[in-house]
Amino acid sequence: MSVVRVAAVQHDIVWFDREANYVALAPRISAAAAGGARIVLLTETFSTGFSFADPAIAEPEGGPSSQFLLDQAAANDVWVGGTCAELAPDAPADDQRVSNVFVLAGPDGTVHRYRKIHPFSHSGEDEYVRAGSEHITVTIEGVRCSLFICYDLRFADEFWAVAHDTDAYLLIANWPAKRRHHWQTLARARAIENQAYFVAVNRVGRDGALDAEGKRTGPLDHSGDSAVFDPMGEVLVSAAGAETTIFADIDTDVVAATRQHFQFLQDRR
Repeated sequence: MSVVRVAAVQHDIVWFDREANYVALAPRISAAAAGGARIVLLTETFSTGFSFADPAIAEPEGGPSSQFLLDQAAANDVWVGGTCAELAPDAPADDQRVSNVFVLAGPDGTVHRYRKIHPFSHSGEDEYVRAGSEHITVTIEGVRCSLFICYDLRFADEFWAVAHDTDAYLLIANWPAKRRHHWQTLARARAIENQAYFVAVNRVGRDGALDAEGKRTGPLDHSGDSAVFDPMGEVLVSAAGAETTIFADIDTDVVAATRQHFQFLQDRR
């Protein structure tokens, strides 16, 4: 049996002010660690807000946002994750788009990078962001955690592809309030159909959204609704629309028992 406590930090983001976001988030990571969390998750584009059309969002791989996660992981002896816009060192010369990268940093300096497979074309993200192609599953203290980002949630096949090797899906997002029922329904569905824990972390607050041409389209509201579902789709803990941190324990015995009792995965074609 392996049990790991995860903390989902549901937070607002100061628009394009990395330092302000670092200052706000550092004590929340420390508090989550003090609460027993071994994995602490921030949101998508936690240090800048979601605006890939603005070149100021781009960082080199291992840039300041990634370094913040590494520093916090080391300082608090926990795993810390969030996404940032990074330009991969092996990016082709004719395609200098960034990747939307889920950086998961370990307390020993280990870093895992999942590049978002499905850029959000509805907002033009695909024009500025290179799609990733590889799934990433990281074993943390005996718990197999598969990493995903926001819009990936709509594509069930990506989660199916790694189900047999996953105890918990970790998905972090900037999901808008106007489609909150999609967020809630799909997150629960991914837990049920894959018989795994599902940790869904979303931001709160209002940002200044940009369209594909980089023009401001007005504020975009986020409702939070962060939640953790167990392998039967039951809500273990959830949050509403305020800044908060929620905790849940991921238990590999629960995953194994659920899959043994309801042998649905073996019938998948």
